[in-house]
Amino acid sequence: MIRRPSGKSARGLVVGLSLLPVIGCRSAPGTVKAAVDAALKDGGAAPEARTSAGPNSGAPADDAIPATSSDELTSRARHLLESIAKDDVDLASDILFPRAAWLTLRDSVDPAKEWDQSVDRLFRRALHGLSRHADGARFVSLDLGHTVLQEPVKRHGWKKPLWSVHGSRLTYVEGGHTRTIIIREMTAWRGAWYVTRLR
Repeated sequence: MIRRPSGKSARGLVVGLSLLPVIGCRSAPGTVKAAVDAALKDGGAAPEARTSAGPNSGAPADDAIPATSSDELTSRARHLLESIAKDDVDLASDILFPRAAWLTLRDSVDPAKEWDQSVDRLFRRALHGLSRHADGARFVSLDLGHTVLQEPVKRHGWKKPLWSVHGSRLTYVEGGHTRTIIIREMTAWRGAWYVTRLR
């Protein structure tokens, strides 16, 4: 199901995706992808066709909605798990929301301070806490949460209507047991998903 904004009262676009529970159902990510792809097709051009630098730049717009799965996202999710297992935040630098983008996109008195306290510090703390349970972990999958929604532009928030998703699942095997880390929030920027809140 897709709900589109209409008129001045619309504050954001919500893509509601009905799926089977992710636990024990490996087909769910494909269901999410199919629903988002169908919504994009129904709504017109794919986000990659919209650009922030002009119609011929080839770069996705800042608020382009990314695919729900890709080799690129899987690669960065592997880096996140490796970062957790080794308790080394630098290994996950490609999946953490970029600082430069945050400074540009946030309506804040001091976006740099907000980044340091609300994004970077909390990410490091969460990663360190998770590292105790992921020694020798082997990556299985990253499955986006069930509902992708477009955040409204607002004061002390985003300056553009970026897409976000909550409850994404990073699944791995450790010590013969399948385990899952629930990622609290991921936010899209320029056609790619990034972690804005790990826990």
